[in-house]
Amino acid sequence: MSDIRTVRSVCPHDCPDACGMLVTLDGERAISVRGDREHPFTRGFLCHKVSRYTERVYHRDRLRFPMRRVGPKGSGQFERISWDAALDEIASRFRAISAGPYGPQAILPYSYCGTMGKIQSEGLDRRFFHRLGASLLDRTICATAGGAGYTMTIGSKQGTDPEAFSQSRYIINWGSNTAVTNMHLWVRMVEARKRHGAKIVTIDPYRSITAARSDWHLSPRPGTDAALALGMMHVLFRDGLADEAYLRDFCLGGDELRARVLSEYAPQQVAEITGLDIADIERLAREYATTQPSVIRINYGMQRHAGGGMAVRTIACLPAVIGAWRNPAGGILLSTSGTFAFNLAAVQRPDLIPPGTRTVNMTQLAEALHGELPGPPVQALYVYNSNPAAIAPDQQRVLAGLRRDDLFVVVHEQFPTDTVDYADIVLPATTQLEHFDLHGSYGHQFVQVNVPAIAPLGESRCNTDVFRGLAQRLGFEPELFEVSDEQLARELLWEPGSLENVPATMRGITLDRLKREGAIKLNSIESPNVAAPFANGDFATPSGKCELRCERLAQLGHDPLPTFIPPAESPASAPELAKRFPLQLLSPPSPHFLNSTFVEVDSLRRSAIEPQLEISAADATARGVQHGDLVNIFNDRGSFIARALVGDNVRPGVVVSPSIWWNKHSPGHRNCNSTTPTRLTDLGGGATFFDNLVEVEQAT
Repeated sequence: MSDIRTVRSVCPHDCPDACGMLVTLDGERAISVRGDREHPFTRGFLCHKVSRYTERVYHRDRLRFPMRRVGPKGSGQFERISWDAALDEIASRFRAISAGPYGPQAILPYSYCGTMGKIQSEGLDRRFFHRLGASLLDRTICATAGGAGYTMTIGSKQGTDPEAFSQSRYIINWGSNTAVTNMHLWVRMVEARKRHGAKIVTIDPYRSITAARSDWHLSPRPGTDAALALGMMHVLFRDGLADEAYLRDFCLGGDELRARVLSEYAPQQVAEITGLDIADIERLAREYATTQPSVIRINYGMQRHAGGGMAVRTIACLPAVIGAWRNPAGGILLSTSGTFAFNLAAVQRPDLIPPGTRTVNMTQLAEALHGELPGPPVQALYVYNSNPAAIAPDQQRVLAGLRRDDLFVVVHEQFPTDTVDYADIVLPATTQLEHFDLHGSYGHQFVQVNVPAIAPLGESRCNTDVFRGLAQRLGFEPELFEVSDEQLARELLWEPGSLENVPATMRGITLDRLKREGAIKLNSIESPNVAAPFANGDFATPSGKCELRCERLAQLGHDPLPTFIPPAESPASAPELAKRFPLQLLSPPSPHFLNSTFVEVDSLRRSAIEPQLEISAADATARGVQHGDLVNIFNDRGSFIARALVGDNVRPGVVVSPSIWWNKHSPGHRNCNSTTPTRLTDLGGGATFFDNLVEVEQAT
């Protein structure tokens, strides 16, 4: 007789939606996952990737036991060992390095968002490496530039409640492929169109799925988004469409911003920068101001350029200029992460960090592995929740660093990724169905708990279990590490503790309630449902106002007013480089993968077919390339091979290669990150993946 039952779960992947999931079990085996219909925001449906989650969990290639390298680095040759042997060797090497001439800062942790859970992604791991005294990792590779630019204007990562989008009448997806990467918000946008006749506009150099489904698509040149926003402001001030009362009462620097855009960013000038028609710039500004409530969904693609932080800051000024914040369905949304107030310090223990510990920017892993950054050389690399051999920029130099014989590499993983091939010790990791975690979101305002649905497969262990084992072997204080995942969750939720110490948004949200009730929405100070967070100002900036002029930026040596910073690599900003590499390469996520996750799922890899390059007919003809040809995409940093798709999804001068393929599944064993730079953004030290000039030729 079958024993069918259901366990509530949470999607852990790096996506704004953090979907509520239901796992169906037959005995001790998971047989399916589906969306939780009781989740107020995700409403019971999953993306086509996560709906195949059991294929990941029971995949034939799952890593199920610890291994030690027996072949050359990069060969993927290993022998099975015990957990005791693996942990003993790691602890021994860490102890020896810590006692050596460079100390524990010669050990570098490397992780990102392979899981978004607060415990398995950014909990006891931080406490362990802080206590060890290892180098700190600045996790910049995705969102720091935009986050820095946004907070310089707004004061925090807070914005329009995603649930309010269904009440908007003019919706701009700016650098956001929302229908793919934030699909439950896209549903709200479509609801607004059906209910209120809302107009959906997408601004993106690439005709993405979202752009194709929108009412209007504008395709500016890559990296020129700030110029477009400034041109819109010119029209708003020139034509009397600004909300003068909101600017006076709730903003700083309105008059200075007005003077700048009226003198420097006329539509004619902006058209020359962006490649858009003057009429479209004027029309966009007028429609945005006069069709209320209007809202912008801004995303991180546009900030992967030299001026990416300033671009996000500049666009974030637009809602204040027209007073869009007055309406709950108006404003702008970058991330909801700023609305969550988990007690991270209690779990991560930053007080354990030794004074003077250096920080390594993860975007500059190539430089770190080659000893080109300040501080001690990297002698040990501990990788978890990431796949740097595939996702890090300047890939060929990263791989050369990973091949160093004197570098001790530990990789804690679920699958034999490109990075695993370079490991000295491989540790098998659990999936979301096999461990406990606590989740916030950066796309809605609900807290959720994930409880294990099945026992760990093989000998796999979760991150916290591994760090407990290493801490014990290194003789760290038991009171720091002999703590369960559920205890860590309670600390994150401020329990037990005095009620007056709990942030208002988190009050009453307990682990027991989450287990019993499922998703719980953060408390809103303004309203029990949907709030207009800045209707009356109250920004989280030092001034309490929307800082159109930001003194903090001036103190850091940046322009205090919104401005346009050109890409570092474009035909306009680097004409000599563009003579050799005239095409701007964008490498947005493939709809079938999530960064480098899900590449291992056979059905999804078949759906993605192979690495591809979208190129305009004009650019293809000029290079003798026909639809379906294999092409070589290259610059001075490296090259990769893809199948040419000739069409009109990209403007001339731009090529697009959906990412991120594992090298081992790519022709020539290289992916698009062989060409991407390690150059950092203006704000936040972010990655500049899309600031990348290349040339294309037929592959030989």
